[in-house]
Amino acid sequence: MRHIQLRLCLLFFIFTPLTQAKSVIEPCNTSDSCLSLLSYLLPFDSKLSEIAYRFQLNVSDLLAANSIDPANTPSLGNQILRANSLVKVPVLCPCVDGIRRSVSTAYTVRAADTVDSILEEFGGLVSSEQVRSFNGINATNPLTSGESLVIPLPCTCFNNSNNGVAAVYLSYVVQKGESLGRISQVFGTTVADLGAVNGLLGQPGVEPGDILAVPIPACSSANLKWYNESLIVPNGSYALTASNCIKCTCGGTHLNLQCAPSGMVPSCSHLQCQGSNLFIGDSYVDRTRIGCNITTCVYRGHNGGKIFRSLSNSSNVKCPGNQSDKAVPASVSPSSNLTVPVIILSPSPSPSPSSSSNPTRGMNNTNPASKRTSNSSSHGSRLLGQAILFYVLLPLELVLCFIYFL
Repeated sequence: MRHIQLRLCLLFFIFTPLTQAKSVIEPCNTSDSCLSLLSYLLPFDSKLSEIAYRFQLNVSDLLAANSIDPANTPSLGNQILRANSLVKVPVLCPCVDGIRRSVSTAYTVRAADTVDSILEEFGGLVSSEQVRSFNGINATNPLTSGESLVIPLPCTCFNNSNNGVAAVYLSYVVQKGESLGRISQVFGTTVADLGAVNGLLGQPGVEPGDILAVPIPACSSANLKWYNESLIVPNGSYALTASNCIKCTCGGTHLNLQCAPSGMVPSCSHLQCQGSNLFIGDSYVDRTRIGCNITTCVYRGHNGGKIFRSLSNSSNVKCPGNQSDKAVPASVSPSSNLTVPVIILSPSPSPSPSSSSNPTRGMNNTNPASKRTSNSSSHGSRLLGQAILFYVLLPLELVLCFIYFL
């Protein structure tokens, strides 16, 4: 009998995992926040309103992050998404106790809840140890029905930049059978880039449950001379601004923000450019022998109830496809005598976060290179420490097993 117990003891140590699930830890020492995304695999069928409540969001924020047009979704809150659907959840990423993580999500404990049942609702984005440690849950302080728990969710900023390109970082939970190669293909990046961002260069492959920071290219207003506003929008999504009067979309290979009236708020004003019949987002195309002259009414930020806009003119550029000689959208018509000043948008310094009217989406001023270096060294040190601890304790535990069973 003792020999059987000894074999079981040995098997236990042989198959004990060397490391726990890995995740990116970004050190920080500033008070700024950035927009971040969570890749949320639905554990069960959920209404959009339920997902929004789970992460303390507005339904409109969830629609924007997933590029769902409100006009095509009549009953927004009641639309059901099926289990195993992948949803992008936008969260604020502040600096908390020296590292980047979101703590804006709260959970109210129900009578039948356990820590494991709570974790299931968040799709692997948080671990049991994190919930217990952050909320002081232990044998003498168990879960209590009705209490509010803080759920620390992973997020990263890296100055909203990746290799010099504006980016928003997505926290992605690795699923069974996935590799860095497959994940990089899904999100249009490279294995080398994922490895550098996550401090995995020279490390073994990823395991199910690991959480990777995936850079998503984004459109930025940094060079658009916006008044008192800074906006960054992940590629393939949109953002509502100016009290939901303006919808700015990011798409295509050039990563340019396209802003137009959202049509969601009936009381919006100041949407027409002075001296023309063009509204924000509208263009007037005039074909010439050597190209096209295009006049566009562009969004320039907002302050309080006032929306700023101006006319931008591009001369002798490549004509857009499927256009007649002189054309504008059907909703407007060109002025009979279009005599307006020519305004060409030129690059300008990005507004500082302190002056931004929308600080939750503001750009950070920290150095991404130093953060990645710190993160990679921290991650490597943690893995090295776990390996050393394992190989020091394993012989000791085996000796104790032999002493006990002999």
